Amino acid sequence: MRESSNKPFLPPILVIIFGILAVSTGSIFVRYAQVFAPSIVIAAYRLGLATLFLTPIALIRHRSELAEIQGNERRLAIGSGIFLALHFATWITSLEFTTVVSSVVLVSTAPLWVALLSPITIKEPLTKPVLIGMGLAFLGVIVVGTSDVCSVQDGGLVCPPFNEFIRGDAFIGDLLALVGAWMAAGYLLIGRRLRVGISLVPYIFIVYGIAAVVLIIIMFASGQSAFGYPPQTYLWFVLLALVPQLFGHSSFNWALGYLSAAFVSITLLGEPIGSAVLAYILLDETPTLLKIFGAILILAGIYIASRGETKDQAADIENNLAN
Repeated sequence: MRESSNKPFLPPILVIIFGILAVSTGSIFVRYAQVFAPSIVIAAYRLGLATLFLTPIALIRHRSELAEIQGNERRLAIGSGIFLALHFATWITSLEFTTVVSSVVLVSTAPLWVALLSPITIKEPLTKPVLIGMGLAFLGVIVVGTSDVCSVQDGGLVCPPFNEFIRGDAFIGDLLALVGAWMAAGYLLIGRRLRVGISLVPYIFIVYGIAAVVLIIIMFASGQSAFGYPPQTYLWFVLLALVPQLFGHSSFNWALGYLSAAFVSITLLGEPIGSAVLAYILLDETPTLLKIFGAILILAGIYIASRGETKDQAADIENNLAN
């Protein structure tokens, strides 16, 4: 049975908060796994195991709805899976070259691209609160992203020349994370269009499955092996599939059935905060004052956007009840 976009059984904002906490663990698990395994193998296992875990539920409880997904819906779901595969291939690889916070912050610029494309691609106008929230949150992302190379000295902000930003491994990592953000934007835009008509499990089963197939093809084409890693590596693979993927990403996909793509993508900006905290505790990456300031801006943006979104949602529900 397909979901109604007006009657969520849980507050979407609460589910998104849970999703932010779950996805924040992703970069940490990836870093641990990268000690033993190549990035593309990690990405393939993350989506492959997530699909495997979903298979019994999808085939037993949602077989009829899966059969109903035909034509344009199926093509769009396949496209969403391809975007998701490329997102993980580029973002996970970026963590080989740059810091956790820088990588997660740059990949979290997806809301900017979603906001720019939403009115054109899915005819979804941007409300004033979402625009204000996006502006504040994106400013926070910029602050966090530059905090690794800039510092506050004598009451002023001191940054190196621009050419130092584009040198070495860090620039490669940052560029890969940015490409990951573009791929995430495509994934979110298609998800918003499909999730209003397809319930959660069938949608993510198809999308995660397509992403897994694409990543496995890339893995073998690049000459990587899926086996022969230490036992703890497979533990990280399983945790990546369960926590940030099935619990985290699936929470956002569920929310796309009730909230706009622009808003859901803005809430993803909470991930850098969670990742920064975990990186500090587990990887000994200490956040600077600039990172903390950027985190405050991101939280403020999410709050403003969520206030506007929940008000609009409440008004829609009242109108539907009246009709």
